[in-house]
Amino acid sequence: MDPIDALTEIAELLERDRASRYKSKAFRAAAQTLAGLSEAERSDVARLRARKGIGDSTFAVITEASSGQVPTYLADLRARVAPPTESALRAKLRGDLHAHSEWSDGLTSIDLMVDAARALGHEYLALTDHSPRLTVARGLSAERLREQMSLIPGFAAEGFTLLSGIEVDILDDGSLDQDSELLDELDVVVASAHSKLRMDAGPMTRRLVTAASDPRVDVLGHVTGRLVSGARGTRPQSTFDARAVFEACAEHGTAVEINSRPEREDPPDDLLALAVEIGCLFSIDSDAHAPGQLSLLDHGAVRAERLGIAADRIVTTWPLERLRAWTQTRTT
Repeated sequence: MDPIDALTEIAELLERDRASRYKSKAFRAAAQTLAGLSEAERSDVARLRARKGIGDSTFAVITEASSGQVPTYLADLRARVAPPTESALRAKLRGDLHAHSEWSDGLTSIDLMVDAARALGHEYLALTDHSPRLTVARGLSAERLREQMSLIPGFAAEGFTLLSGIEVDILDDGSLDQDSELLDELDVVVASAHSKLRMDAGPMTRRLVTAASDPRVDVLGHVTGRLVSGARGTRPQSTFDARAVFEACAEHGTAVEINSRPEREDPPDDLLALAVEIGCLFSIDSDAHAPGQLSLLDHGAVRAERLGIAADRIVTTWPLERLRAWTQTRTT
């Protein structure tokens, strides 16, 4: 098989499995190095092994693939990493409103995220890098966000649209961590809390209700902030009056995110059922930080289907024209 294809598939499988970001970066770096070489340079085995960006594991993959074999590393990953689960609801999803690039804490460039989204059949993808206060994630200042926004039109392709967006941090009082005028210019605003997640129930409820009621917010992201598994360990869900928060979402037309990352499963089933009862809209999102994680939408689709959420209440099943009409009403 083609060595570049083998290296890229390994990176994608590692990303879907949420393995160490350094592992997948190594395979993507090797693929990029290889892509820049001529056939003669690729054939010079001694010099190839000495090139920057190619290590023992990636060199073994290249040599096995070049000889016509499926590399052992790839075969092992294919056997271990479960492929996306097919479901009727997953087939109806047209896009994803929560994804990150290397502009903040994502792993790769925007173009690789776009390529992966198109390969999955997405009609649209919202680029939602973090806002300034999340310095650990290299959150975007207003100046950097404007710079990124200027690049968005360049990713347009037949049948696919890259939407400008942000995952804006919800501050302690419920206000948003970015200039209001700039938020008005974006296609999609996902608002999430990333700090003081153990705030007392009263203040946390007011914080989330304020954000959900803000006309600039389209999606309330990973609302409880919990972690149920994974390399970061576990974290309990925030305590708040879920009914009050979801009633605010329903009243203002803000979608509740069904975060598809297996380590989050956020909101938990009981709160998700409550949001259904109250009449909320939903957005099934990957919260991808790498191209291979865009496929995680299947996890969110399975949960939503199991809980009987009608496809028409999930904004990511909507065609782009309807989605844009909805997001435009959010700023009026």
